[in-house]
Amino acid sequence: MIGQDELEAAAARVYAAMLPTPQYAWPLLARRCIGEVWVKHENHTPTGAFKIRGGLNLVGELAARTPRPAGIITATRGNHGQSIALAAQRHGFSCTVVVPHGNSSDKNEAMRAFGATLVEFGRDFDEAREHAGLLARERDLHFVGPFDRELVAGVGTYALELLRAVPGLDTIYVPIGCGSGICGLVSARDALGLKTRVVGVVSAHANCYAQSFAAKRAVQTDRADTLADGMAVRVPVPAALDVILRGVERIVEVTDAEVEGAIRALFSDTHQVAEGAGAAPLAALVKEGPQPGRTALILSGGNIDRALYARILLAGWS
Repeated sequence: MIGQDELEAAAARVYAAMLPTPQYAWPLLARRCIGEVWVKHENHTPTGAFKIRGGLNLVGELAARTPRPAGIITATRGNHGQSIALAAQRHGFSCTVVVPHGNSSDKNEAMRAFGATLVEFGRDFDEAREHAGLLARERDLHFVGPFDRELVAGVGTYALELLRAVPGLDTIYVPIGCGSGICGLVSARDALGLKTRVVGVVSAHANCYAQSFAAKRAVQTDRADTLADGMAVRVPVPAALDVILRGVERIVEVTDAEVEGAIRALFSDTHQVAEGAGAAPLAALVKEGPQPGRTALILSGGNIDRALYARILLAGWS
């Protein structure tokens, strides 16, 4: 677990490059969900997603090492890669990012714009991650995994902001990809001594963490086919699963259709752009129904391809 001192040190690195993100209680969302609902707007970061916090903290720590690594390599579906690329550019590192074939073209272009060299490999994130590890050994590069401790501490700073800005939160819905976002939230909640319930959200089409949570052990799946690419994971990270089993209330599965409905609802009620993973918490809250007390949703990112977003919005046009 990440303690408060580590979270505060990470915050210092994060705030050297960006401002805290806002959290708002939108009245139309409250009407839709029949209760007080706050949204943490991680779509308002310089990369459009919460992952930037982890990259800034981890790469900032690498930059202080002697000797410095020759370069950095990682694997991603997009937001994590943008985070590492931006931070690497900021500190003068070369950065290679491995993405699966068919990855989001918009996210690929964003990573290149931050100076990353892209390598396409594999059918999904998990195969791309294995290949990145192989290239790291071949090229003597520093491999950044999806759950390095510095990443979790960095992304946990969003949770410190939210929990301090909105006292008395009863329940927080947060999407699960590889697990840094939800584990950063659990760490911040526990560091502050709060009793807030944390509810994880996964895609019903990429539900390895839901199956693992139910079985109390790691369960891999054969496929992870969902429009919510930030949650498209087949293989749970053991360290993340350990934190989730100890600190999460429950995990809710949402379908792509439910996520699409939440994307439309967020645009209608808040005029915010949400990618699939970013809309999943609202989809889960709508699915479960009204919750007691104050509820928060982590809008983890807004990086959605234009054509996909247009299709989703037009599908709900009436």
